[in-house]
Formats: sequence, structure tokens, C-alpha cells
Amino acid sequence: MAAIEQGGPGGRRQQLSEHVAAYVRESILTGQARPGTFLRTEALVEAVGVSNTPVREGLLIVAGEGFVELVPRRGYRVAEVSRRDIRDMFLMQASIASELARRAAASITDERLAELTDLVAEHRCADQAGDDEATVRLGHQFHRAVNLAAESPRMTLVLGGLVKQLPNRFYNDIEGHNHDTEVAHPKILDALRARDGEVAASVMHAHIMDGADELVPFLESQGMWG
Repeated sequence: MAAIEQGGPGGRRQQLSEHVAAYVRESILTGQARPGTFLRTEALVEAVGVSNTPVREGLLIVAGEGFVELVPRRGYRVAEVSRRDIRDMFLMQASIASELARRAAASITDERLAELTDLVAEHRCADQAGDDEATVRLGHQFHRAVNLAAESPRMTLVLGGLVKQLPNRFYNDIEGHNHDTEVAHPKILDALRARDGEVAASVMHAHIMDGADELVPFLESQGMWG
């Protein structure tokens, strides 16, 4: 099967479907869409500003992730998302990302190390300037650069699908997240420079699981679980 070109009509529709999926995930994880309620296609069309087709496709995406469930002849119902579910999302990310970090330590190039060094410095500057949007973007770029250095494209692709399940805005809202990143990313970089895969994997795993320890209390404070 031929790959879909992102610039063509198929790619544009895929982007719209992903936009709908992101909107639904955020609505559920912020408590706007409560467990047991049904999501109306018409309301999503109006809220997101797209046609019925990407809305239906977006709902299929989040159904595949377990955020909603299809009830025959009634539509899509919001599923329960538990504390364990949130931690499991992070645990799956941490397991794959730590293995990628281990592999990256064995194969990373000087060019990639230079890129990571620049990203750590830029992230620090953005954090000191209070630029939350830039700190989130640069943090994701750091992780992506590590993942690419592992030269394991299938594993990286799977990890990318898991990362999309947690909206970026949470990383702006969680108090202390940027500080944790300021500590963890330089440690990961040092381990990669030393070609120490075990340390790189250990720090990466702990760094991602720290996100779960921060996000669960944050969601509780937002009324996620009553």
C-alpha cells in the first residue's frame, strides 16, 4: 500500500482526524467529558470546526486507545480512565523510551550529541524566561532526538503513538515538571556521551515515571476522579 503524502487530501484529512482525537482526549482527561456520557458527532463538528468524516475517524482513533467505546445504535460513550490507566500509559512509554536510550548510547553520533547539547541549553533558557510553550516543544525535541539516535524506527513509531495520548497542555500545567526536566535531560545527555546505556536507560525510565507521579495528583486536583 502506498504511503499517504501529508500534503495531499488524504494527509490533510488524517491531520484533521488527529486534531479531533486530541480534542476528545483532552476533554476526557480534563473531566469535561465524564465517563458514561455519549459524545455527539454534531457537537464535535461544531467544537472542532471540521466535517463529519474526520470526526468519525477521530472517534475511531480514541476508541482504539480505550478512551471511548462504541455502543451499537447509540454512539460513542466515554470510558472510565483510572489512576492505574494513567500510570500504565507512562509505564509503557518509560519501558520503550528507556530501551531506546540504551540503544542510542551504543550508536549515537557526535552530530546528534551536539544537537542534544543545544536542546538542553535552549530548554534551560526557555525555562528561565518562563516560556512554557517553548519548554514543552524543546523537551519533546530532546526525547525525539534520543529516540532517533537509537536507529529503531518501529519502536520509535510505537512510542510516538503512546505519547500522543497525553495532551501537551498538561506539561505546561504541572508545577515542577520543567524543573524535573532540567535535572533529568543533562543526566541522560551525560550518559549518552559516556556511551553508558544502562545509566541512560535508568535515568530515562525514572524521568518518565516522574511524570506519572506529577500528573495523577494534578488530575485529582482537577476533579478527574470525583
